[in-house]
Amino acid sequence: MIELFPEGFEERDGDAGVELTAYTERPDAVARLEPLGTVRESPVAQGWEDAWKDFHKPVTIGRLWIGPPWEAAEAGLTAIVIDPGRAFGTGAHATTRLCIELLLEVEPAGLVDLGCGSGVVAVAAAKLGFAPVLALDNDELAVAAARENAAANGVRVDARGADVLADPLPDVEVAVANIARAPVEQALERFDGRMAIVSGYLEAERPEPRGWSVVDRRVADGWAADLLVGEARAGATGRVG
Repeated sequence: MIELFPEGFEERDGDAGVELTAYTERPDAVARLEPLGTVRESPVAQGWEDAWKDFHKPVTIGRLWIGPPWEAAEAGLTAIVIDPGRAFGTGAHATTRLCIELLLEVEPAGLVDLGCGSGVVAVAAAKLGFAPVLALDNDELAVAAARENAAANGVRVDARGADVLADPLPDVEVAVANIARAPVEQALERFDGRMAIVSGYLEAERPEPRGWSVVDRRVADGWAADLLVGEARAGATGRVG
């Protein structure tokens, strides 16, 4: 299927087992699939090319509205418009929501988003007054999406390609890392700032990077996010409210 439909296909659990569905205009598609098993051909419903938009709904996090460009922002909220594009991160996933919830509790300062995806957290930080804001990712599509989303929201985000586990990290006070527990620990042990918001792991997992202490924790839908401070700087958390 990957060779025949490199543009993508869909996998579903059906009554008779796993069903693989490809959307194509190739006239030889059925003939090429028949050696693989039972094949059905049917026309797609009108408007199928926009059906994916149904999976991207806006979310409200505190005073922030985060949604795709085809949705209308709620009045009275700070709007963050994120085009899903081809990079991870629209604001709807629990780990992203939790990171932004914690970000709302932190006094604005210089910030780096380690593994920025589409740039939603970096854009939110810039909207909240954090500066400078840097967004790092080793995926060129993510870096491009972060730049485009920052421009669309009228904020300044310095998005760069980088390996956050190997390349030098910027000298800023706050880091956000929504990646996974193990790389979170590795990245924070290389970061010299005073505060970090981390997620990308399940509620049962707890990151334990050397030199850092957890001061707040949020959970949702089985996922978790933690706010940490460097132990040498634990007396100045920079929190507000």
